[in-house]
Amino acid sequence: MHKIPVTVITGFLGAGKTTLVRHLLQNNDNRRIAVLVNEFGEVGIDGELLKDCQICEEDNNPNENIIELNNGCLCCTVQEEFYPTMQQLLERRDSLDCLLIETSGLALPKPLVQAFRWPDIRNSATVDGVITVVDCQALAFGTLVGDLDALEAQRQADPNLEHETPIEELFEDQLACADLVLLTKTDLVNATELNKIKAWLGQELRPGVKVVSCHQGQINPDILLGFNAAVEDNLETRPSHHDHEAEHDHDDEINSVQITLEQGYDPKQLVKTLTKLVQENEIYRIKGFVHVPNKPMRLVLQGVGDRFDSFYDRLWRDNEAKQTRLVFIGRELKQQTIEQQLVDVNRACNLT
Repeated sequence: MHKIPVTVITGFLGAGKTTLVRHLLQNNDNRRIAVLVNEFGEVGIDGELLKDCQICEEDNNPNENIIELNNGCLCCTVQEEFYPTMQQLLERRDSLDCLLIETSGLALPKPLVQAFRWPDIRNSATVDGVITVVDCQALAFGTLVGDLDALEAQRQADPNLEHETPIEELFEDQLACADLVLLTKTDLVNATELNKIKAWLGQELRPGVKVVSCHQGQINPDILLGFNAAVEDNLETRPSHHDHEAEHDHDDEINSVQITLEQGYDPKQLVKTLTKLVQENEIYRIKGFVHVPNKPMRLVLQGVGDRFDSFYDRLWRDNEAKQTRLVFIGRELKQQTIEQQLVDVNRACNLT
């Protein structure tokens, strides 16, 4: 029986991984694709967005082809979470053409790829390639690795300089494992910044790894699939900050807060409140669904730093509660503080 090709899609929080996977599913060129999505937090926002992209045939259940793991980062829970799920998927490999794994934005790709060396998985699946999605604007603004000019000056002064933050190490590990880098949100930076970012990425990537610009996840599937890289067989060429550690730890201060409210919001007022929350707290990522009064459709809201995007994805279902569900990912976030501000904005606007 053939080995099923697996594409690992990695990248830091808010880079655009789910948007990419959603577009790929909607433009699958008749490929039978299963998706394993790993979220940081307990509310399955990304998995639900993928299930609702309406690409499954009538006789197929999206719950069988879109599988969520939201009990921790895959790089830390490979044995407990990933292994049994992969076994179930591999039993169906004759009915699948490929598998996509969308990792959490806080996950290291290399420990996940190493799992494909286990005999029970190795004989049935291979990692076709690792795609790393990079938020161009976040990199330009110094959100991921600080000021690029300052980093280059440090590099020239001391080429062996160690990075200081776990986030920088995580991001560089995601780059080091890549077979292709997709650069998103390039329309939000100028030409000078874009050239600077591409030059910096060129120094960080292995020789031959290409950087391709991608707008709103819109890219030909043939560019993403069919690398035939067998990544699990050449991990030694993809160095990691954590190669010599028996175990690795994430920044313990990074946490997620999930808010579910039985009320609607005016999108402009909500974004204004969320922007204030970002200014007052170290919030990396906001995502979720919003009930907008007098609107029959569900609003999808996504935020990276103080940048917010939204779109209406589908009608509320008859048997579905019209709730506002948001996930916040950041450092030392407090549930009560965030929830209270969201309640207060509705009181101020007299919304229900």
